[in-house]
Amino acid sequence: MTTSAPIASPAAPAMPATTRIPQTLLVLGASGDLTGRLLLPGLGRLVASGALPGLRLIGSGMDDWDDERWRRRVTESFATVGADGPRETELIRQSWYVPADVTREEDLRRLLGDCSGPLVIFFALPPMVAARSAAALARIGVPPGTRLMLEKPFGVDRISARSLNNLLATLVPEEQVHRIDHFLGKSTVLNLLGLRFANRIFEPVLNSTHVACVDIVFDETLGLEGRAGYYDGAGALVDMVQSHLLQVLALLTMEPPPSLEARELRGRLAQVLRATRLWGDDPVASSRRGRYTAGEIAGRRLPGYVDEPGVDPARGTETLAELVLTVDTWRWAGVPFRLRSGKAMAGVRKEAVITFKQPDRVPDGLTGYERPDRLRIGFGPDRLGLDLNINGPGNPFDLDQVDLMAEFGPGDLPAYGEVLRGAFDGDPTLSVRGDVAEECWRIVEPVLAAWKAGAVPLRDYPAGSTGPADSLLGPATGWRPPRPAARNSH
Repeated sequence: MTTSAPIASPAAPAMPATTRIPQTLLVLGASGDLTGRLLLPGLGRLVASGALPGLRLIGSGMDDWDDERWRRRVTESFATVGADGPRETELIRQSWYVPADVTREEDLRRLLGDCSGPLVIFFALPPMVAARSAAALARIGVPPGTRLMLEKPFGVDRISARSLNNLLATLVPEEQVHRIDHFLGKSTVLNLLGLRFANRIFEPVLNSTHVACVDIVFDETLGLEGRAGYYDGAGALVDMVQSHLLQVLALLTMEPPPSLEARELRGRLAQVLRATRLWGDDPVASSRRGRYTAGEIAGRRLPGYVDEPGVDPARGTETLAELVLTVDTWRWAGVPFRLRSGKAMAGVRKEAVITFKQPDRVPDGLTGYERPDRLRIGFGPDRLGLDLNINGPGNPFDLDQVDLMAEFGPGDLPAYGEVLRGAFDGDPTLSVRGDVAEECWRIVEPVLAAWKAGAVPLRDYPAGSTGPADSLLGPATGWRPPRPAARNSH
């Protein structure tokens, strides 16, 4: 049973009109993978929409590129999303590249001197390099009204995240710092909020009385794909769980905000993450890690992770991470939240699954109700599934599970285009607030320490499999971790 009707999202709050004063986007780390693969395609779609008249684009990085090579990169990245109209052509024609060490004050002074009008600085840099670049900017200052965009992870642990936040606060106000999570663009955020808070049939049952467990999963069939320079120093826990999946958890568990203004929405997200911790406060029992070995995925042979170019096997970097968390609020206390992200898996799975408890009593004579009701929220493509037990064809006493499907309303921009638009418009709604970034590190900190100490073994799993045999994401029915100890509030 299917339906193709889009699910309506709540009306977004009025955004500030895009200024007609030409703005400048300065990309630090412009020759890196992130810029070409994600940032520039999102920018291309945004420019094609007519939202940024007169934008000036400046790229800078350590690579000794000239303007022609930079413009070729921008052209190729724009072409991947069909952004090849007159607006985009004019922006590319007037764009240029400046070789520079973006951690040196003199190089940054020269770059800032090339910028005019309202300025957005995008740090397409590894966390430690971004921190050094921000420190150099703090010593020389930035033009008034400058907005800063930083890609996750924000710092490398809670201490470094707090230090970075303190440093950024000396540069610009918090509202002008855009810590972006491209996994959650505006359409995805509004889809989740619209589903939860604009549908009476769902919100009253989204609590510990009715929900057995919640799974938030981001499995992909891709392996390392040449990203060893970043990934081998991060791993699945930092790359995906600490950032993206905890943000999804917060949106699924937050209390309803009075409005969708940035202050209200970000306050609710911070509130629920402060109540989130490891199940049983036990990083060993509540976490799993794995690393893929050689295998085959859809007819494609994939080498083992340790045999990928640029990987240091001694680091013990995981390509699969699992956590079980509890959200200690009146609504969710006692419900296990199981988070997983894995590379080189058997299939692509990007979804949140809310599994409901079985009915307290089913009349004698009905059979086939063993599978629980589930609400499934898919990401990329964004869609909704509802699994229900109903009387199917044939014997009316036998229940069959059906899947009701609907597509969420699509956004008009890719996620990177949406977060860029927020920065250009001065709207921090989609930005991760500084205290939220610190809370995410606080949640995973015990796991990182336990893994570093070797308390949780690094399990091998063949590429193209469903992961290690002792996965924490077992069957939704019949699985129950030990109940977490009660905590007293002081």
